[in-house]
Amino acid sequence: MSASSASCIFCKIIKGEIPSLKLIETKLSYSFLDIQPTAEAHCLVIPKYHGAKLHNVPDEYLADILPVVKKLTKVLNLDTNNTPEGEGYNILQNNGRIAHQVVDHVHFHLIPKKDTETGLVVGWPAQETDFDKLNALHKSLQSALAEANDEKL
Repeated sequence: MSASSASCIFCKIIKGEIPSLKLIETKLSYSFLDIQPTAEAHCLVIPKYHGAKLHNVPDEYLADILPVVKKLTKVLNLDTNNTPEGEGYNILQNNGRIAHQVVDHVHFHLIPKKDTETGLVVGWPAQETDFDKLNALHKSLQSALAEANDEKL
C-alpha cells in the first residue's frame, strides 16, 4: 500500500490490524463483507491507497476496483438477471460528509437489491430542465475539459 493513515479503520483492515471477512484481495484492492449491511451479501471494495475522496486516489488503483466488483457480482449470482426487472444491485461511492461518506477512505459498496424492503433506498430530487442554463453549463464544461486536455500534453 503506497499511502495509508494510521488512524483509518480501512487502512487497519488492509494491514490485518482489524479483522475482516475478506472476499477478494488484489495487489491494489481489498474487498470484504460489510458488518452493518443493508442487505445480505453487502460488500465493500476499497483501494489499498488511502485517499479520502475519489479524486485523491491514483488511477491505477481505481482501474482495479470495478473488475473486483464485477467478479463479486458473479460470485453472488447477481449477474444472472440481464433484464431490467427483478433482482439487481447498486454500486455506491460517496465523497464527503454532505454526500453521506462516513469513513474517510474511498470505498465502493456493492449492495444486492433483491426486494423493496432491503438494500439501498434512494431519493432522487430531480429538477425541472432549464435548457438555456443547461446549454451554458455544457459550453463551460467543454471549455474546461479542453483546457484540462491541453494541460496534460
